[in-house]
Parts: sequence; structure tokens; C-alpha cells
Amino acid sequence: MENRGLNKIELQPTTLRDMVLERLRDAIIGGTFKPGERLVERVLCEQLGVSRTVVRETLRYLDAEGLVELQPNRGPVVARLRWADARQIYDIRRMLETAAAQACAANMTPALEKDLRAALAEIQKAATHQATGDLFRATTRFYGIIFDGAGHNIAWEIVQRLNGRISRLRIMTLTSDQRKTPGPTHMQTICDAIARRDPDAARLAVEAHLSDAKAVAETLLATEETAGA
Repeated sequence: MENRGLNKIELQPTTLRDMVLERLRDAIIGGTFKPGERLVERVLCEQLGVSRTVVRETLRYLDAEGLVELQPNRGPVVARLRWADARQIYDIRRMLETAAAQACAANMTPALEKDLRAALAEIQKAATHQATGDLFRATTRFYGIIFDGAGHNIAWEIVQRLNGRISRLRIMTLTSDQRKTPGPTHMQTICDAIARRDPDAARLAVEAHLSDAKAVAETLLATEETAGA
């Protein structure tokens, strides 16, 4: 095919945006930027050393994830997590994650178990070092392996669309000292049940984890909503 003036792309055009997206997402999920806080484009450009075009594109992406709200006459602000929304997210997670855990347990292989335990080790390491960004990425990987092992790719696409808000809830609850059982301990139980090919135990482990997290989230979000009222 003849060359029509198109030169080879040496650097993927999304690389810089992806880096900015990851840093801003980490900052929001980790609490560097607080719910309701205004995100000033000029300041973000200076802090990150990128153009306003890149920052605006990133903020639009975060708006689609539910982490940022683009408000008229005010601009972008960090979205507030409301209990009414969180409750729906937990209900959706319960349906999708229990089904995925059961199917993954039924489909268990040595290679799948190895991947799942490696992801669990990353979660435990991140929790020990209180590395928020690493924790939510490791947790996302852990669940990604479960959904992939289950063959539930469409369900995983739905989870990914909610990933920003799910990650905020995960970080809030996984690191909370109000939990009856620490988050990584729940993950260990889920992993063990799936690895021993026990679908019923896997379902119960996921339900116990989500019930615990949901109760903590309700308490924490009620406090935030009262403070912001």
C-alpha cells in the first residue's frame, strides 16, 4: 500500500492522558482531593506539568466514571458519594460478584489459582504498607481474575463502568478500623473458597465481605452527608 503522508506514531497519543488519569484517579480515591472540592484546571496543569487540553479530557473521563462532577458556573468538583447511590452499587456487586465467584470456583485450574493467590498477595502487601493506589489496583486485578475465570466478561464490563465509585468505596471500607473483619482477611477467605472449588463457600464468602463493607460504608457516608449538610 502506498504511503499517503501518514507517519509512524512513535508515542501513543493516549499515553500522557492515561498517566494523568491514573494520578488524578489515585488522588481522588485516596482522599488527596476531598468530596465537594473544586478542581482548578490551572492548578492541576501546573502541578502535573501538562496542558489544559489534557487536564480537561481527563476530567471528562473522570466525570464519566462518577468521580468528578462538572457543575455549571463552578466547574469540576470531586463528586460526593451518597449512600443512596452506594447502596445500589453494593446490590449490583452482590449479584455480579457472587455469581462470578461461584462460576470461577467451578472452573478452577492450577494456573487460575496461582494468578488469584498472586493478586491476593499484592492486596495484602499494599494493605500492610497503606499504599492506597496500589491497594485499589490490586483489588481490581483480584476481581478481574475472578470474573475472567468465571467467563463473565459482560458482567466485568458493567463492573468496570462503575469502577471509579467502587474503588472509592473499596478504599473507604478496606482500610476502615470499623470492620468486623479486615478487608484483606475477607479476600483471603474468598480466595481459599474459590481455590478449593467450593462454589457455595465462595458465594457465602463474597456475601459476608460485601455485607461487612456495606455496613461500614453506610456509617461513614452518613457521617459525611451530615457534615456536608
